[in-house]
Amino acid sequence: MLSIVFFKKKSSFINNLFSDLKSRKKAKIKDVKTLKNSKKFDLTFLDSIKYKSHASITKASYCITTKKLEKFLPKKVERIIVKNVLFELAKVLKKIYPDADIDYPDLSLKSPNKNKFKSVKFGNNVLIGKNVKIGKNTIIGSNSIIEHDVVIGSNCVIASNVILKNSILGNNIVIQDDCKIGLKGFGFIPLKEKNFKFPHIGRVIINDNVEIASGCTIDRGSVDDTEIGKNTYLDNQVHMAHNVKIGSNCMIAGQVGFAGSSTIGNNVSIGGQAGISGHLTIGNNVKIGGGSGVVKDIEDNQVVMGYPAVPFKEFIKNWKK
Repeated sequence: MLSIVFFKKKSSFINNLFSDLKSRKKAKIKDVKTLKNSKKFDLTFLDSIKYKSHASITKASYCITTKKLEKFLPKKVERIIVKNVLFELAKVLKKIYPDADIDYPDLSLKSPNKNKFKSVKFGNNVLIGKNVKIGKNTIIGSNSIIEHDVVIGSNCVIASNVILKNSILGNNIVIQDDCKIGLKGFGFIPLKEKNFKFPHIGRVIINDNVEIASGCTIDRGSVDDTEIGKNTYLDNQVHMAHNVKIGSNCMIAGQVGFAGSSTIGNNVSIGGQAGISGHLTIGNNVKIGGGSGVVKDIEDNQVVMGYPAVPFKEFIKNWKK
């Protein structure tokens, strides 16, 4: 996927970010990435034993973590030992990406230049930001806003009153009225006097042939990306929180909510008003009944229902009692 960065980054040195580091080398931080996506000179973080397998293979040069979790990291990774990993990470992100903790209005928005987008059709009152790319035969409905650097593929339909920011869209995508995509997610560190807002530097990636129905909200990633796989359909009023990844060929019914950082496999069907808790892994070919509350991982090929969600046969057995 395109390596587009939507937020301005300030150059930072590791010893300026963490004054008590053992290493006093003036090494420049290339970026802040997740354990899986990090490369040499990147800074990453490990805040839960759930991600120990990712930690063991990380290529990052530096990692914010705790004394209990540092043993899961490769020896070559320099540890930055703290008490509250996410708080320290949020402070670092604020220093490197100072504008990513608030969704500031895009002041570059203008009416579309029809000479630039010759094969694109626009409704009334459409606004387009700087460096936006839109493919051939795409239609943008009235009162929609496409903010700076967004990429939209060919043969897409973006309906009316849609806001797109910090997003990359493939081809043949349909987004119906009133959707809000790429906004900052719900993340902060609770403090006594003033909560510390967690900057969101990730993106929303929507792959080919996806359809998103009216009134959906899809938050951009915090450090990772939020992503929807090919040929997946979202019904009305679905909410995807930051870093959620939905696979290909999924069918998500109305008012389903996904908490942050959960991963959904391929060929998954979820009934209306179901809720998926955060940091879960839902396997391939899973079916989740409407109104269910999923609070733990689900393996491939399972059918579950209820709150908390249990295998369907167990749900029916308990219901008959």
